[in-house]
Amino acid sequence: MRQTAPEGRGPVRYGPPAPDTGLPVLPGLAALLAAAAARTVSEPPGGGPVLREAAAGYWWRRGLRTHPEDVVAAPGAPALLLALLAAHGGDLLLPRPCPAWWTPQARLLGRPAYHVPTPAECGGVPDPYALLETVRRVRAEGGDPRVLLLSVADDPTATVAPPEIVREACEAAVAEGLHVISDETWRDTLHAPHDTVLLGPTEMCPDDVTVLTDLGGALTPTAWPCAVARFPPTDPSRADRWTDRRARVLDVLTVLGAVVPGPVAPAAAHALDEPEDVTVRARYAAVVHGRLAEAAHRAVRAAGALARPPQAGRHLYADLGPLRAGLAARGVTDSLELESHLTARLGAPVPGGHRFGDELGALRVRFGTVMFLGTTEEERAETLDARDPLELPHVARKLAEFGGALEELR
Repeated sequence: MRQTAPEGRGPVRYGPPAPDTGLPVLPGLAALLAAAAARTVSEPPGGGPVLREAAAGYWWRRGLRTHPEDVVAAPGAPALLLALLAAHGGDLLLPRPCPAWWTPQARLLGRPAYHVPTPAECGGVPDPYALLETVRRVRAEGGDPRVLLLSVADDPTATVAPPEIVREACEAAVAEGLHVISDETWRDTLHAPHDTVLLGPTEMCPDDVTVLTDLGGALTPTAWPCAVARFPPTDPSRADRWTDRRARVLDVLTVLGAVVPGPVAPAAAHALDEPEDVTVRARYAAVVHGRLAEAAHRAVRAAGALARPPQAGRHLYADLGPLRAGLAARGVTDSLELESHLTARLGAPVPGGHRFGDELGALRVRFGTVMFLGTTEEERAETLDARDPLELPHVARKLAEFGGALEELR
């Protein structure tokens, strides 16, 4: 059951970065960073009071009671997840597929990680019955599962898990004594927020869920490392249990020297306060990337391949299994070879499904929508400002090239 990287098949352990927005830096955020450029002291481990207060407000506005003492900040989600897994101990359970950077955290700590199949409706959240069966089998083999890692708005599948699936999976995990870590980096990138219901695990199991959010998902440039975690609020009866976990996370971050850069902190706090310039731009970027992902989805389906309709993020996860015969004729028989072929053909990174925990023989890939924005800063800015980006000549050309690359595989 334990998942290992195939031998001798290239760099499958460490995946590509998350899809970028293609946006220029907001002037307000750039001004704050510039004003703090002379700051020579980093934030303390876990973040300073201003940054943690802003993060607490971010979650209050989403209906989660949060105080600064419930928050920890770090320079990016990988460092924060590493500290969380170290603090909780035990074996890790995670959905298949999952973000490319999750599994290496467990490997670095020497912890077993077990992938659980997802339901047909969505990715990001394990099938509840498969989760229970996996926990039973791991324990029967002498394992010690303690943590379930999931994402309701998912990378790589770009789906949003229905609330009933989230509830059943979380209830199954909590009943088995697992703590849930919910990666909600992509929750603010919904393509149609008024038509998509997103309920996180915290609304259902508030005492058993830690929420992780990387600001690079929607609020800040990905080059400015900052992520925040919300721990279950403490009360006198649970203080020892949860205060200890947060303290252990702070210990790990301190040992790693994983602190938010001083100049980045004011801009990150400003973004977490969600002023109008940040929220309007983030909302519009999500809509534009949603239109591009929808067009890419149509092209994938027209070529005879499979993909769930994208609902969030800046990517699309496609199964090219139905095109296996055409791919084999080109010497492509697994996702590693498929990654190499499509990356060369499209001139953009197209990571294979093996990076996301899928089997090497499954012909799955993640397409990033940033490749449709344009090749120059001017084209990208025009795309993100357009009323209908699909009508722009450079966007239409990129989409046509994308569709042609898939059609030639039939």
